[in-house]
Amino acid sequence: MKYDLSEINEIIQNRRTIYPEFFSERKVHKEQIEGLLRNATWAPTHGMTQPWRFKVFMGSGLSKLAKFQSELYASITEKEAYNERKFDKLQNRPLKSSAVIAICMQRQKSQKIPEIEEIAAVSCAVQNMLLTGTAYGLAIHWTSSTPTYRTEMKSFLGLENNDRCLGFLYIGYPKDEWPKGQRKPIEYVTDWINE
Repeated sequence: MKYDLSEINEIIQNRRTIYPEFFSERKVHKEQIEGLLRNATWAPTHGMTQPWRFKVFMGSGLSKLAKFQSELYASITEKEAYNERKFDKLQNRPLKSSAVIAICMQRQKSQKIPEIEEIAAVSCAVQNMLLTGTAYGLAIHWTSSTPTYRTEMKSFLGLENNDRCLGFLYIGYPKDEWPKGQRKPIEYVTDWINE
């Protein structure tokens, strides 16, 4: 075997979503963020379009993101649909994080590759980051919210009209023990077609 499969399995099976409310005060180093981004770029990509783009918020950039997201939510949400808890999350979660990465997809100019395949490529890049983060022992939460898919967010992130924001990775260290998880056995999700 070329690689230690047991270690690879352990990383995959131990990947968890950990919310910023459960991040510690310990800061993630820029070099670790760069490691996540480097591994992201090795995701599969049809036609080598490499559609992933990342906007990394750290330091005072986190306050800028928090202010923009929360104010946009407040301005676009009807009074009867407004939720103070959502507003508070948008305002506070970036500030609990060492870094927030906006996950973006740059649409191929010719649009030869179907958009769904470009979105899938970016999602694979995110999975590479999540697995790398697990190996580092980082707490990561991939999320989207009401403002994520808005044209105002595209403008804030400097995206073109056909590009997309696909969510945000909130990154920190866990303050508690690494959470346990479970999945359905493959028998529940797999059909074998042999004839």
